[in-house]
Amino acid sequence: MTFEWWMWIVGGIALVIAELAIPAFFIIWFGLGALLVGLLVLLFPALSATAQIATWTLASLALVVLWFKVFKQSFQKTRIGTADGEVIGEVGLLVGEVAPFQRGKVRFQRPILGSEEWVCIADATIVAGERVRVIAVEGSFLKVNKA
Repeated sequence: MTFEWWMWIVGGIALVIAELAIPAFFIIWFGLGALLVGLLVLLFPALSATAQIATWTLASLALVVLWFKVFKQSFQKTRIGTADGEVIGEVGLLVGEVAPFQRGKVRFQRPILGSEEWVCIADATIVAGERVRVIAVEGSFLKVNKA
């Protein structure tokens, strides 16, 4: 069986589109590998089917390795939020009143743990509009007191 250049291009585009439906950020590398092989077959039509499949496999794996070794590390250096230990002491604005057995809502100027607003709890009643300081992270809630 021989593969035409357009088969690789169509397969590559299908894999890249499949990445939109299944957002794993993994399928795209196989699609880009197929697009690369399609381009190579267009330039060198005498490339055998075995060489085409080997080139696709190597190109796809090389792109995956390149992503995990080089590019992904540079993305991880850009921090969106902060670690939960760094949250202690952050000051925010209470936008929803909080009471001892009632949850409130606090908003921060910059995202804390990936979000600008958090549900909070407190040991005393604090009215909305007060500045509060985070004293602990308890599960998915921030424990606050007046700043």
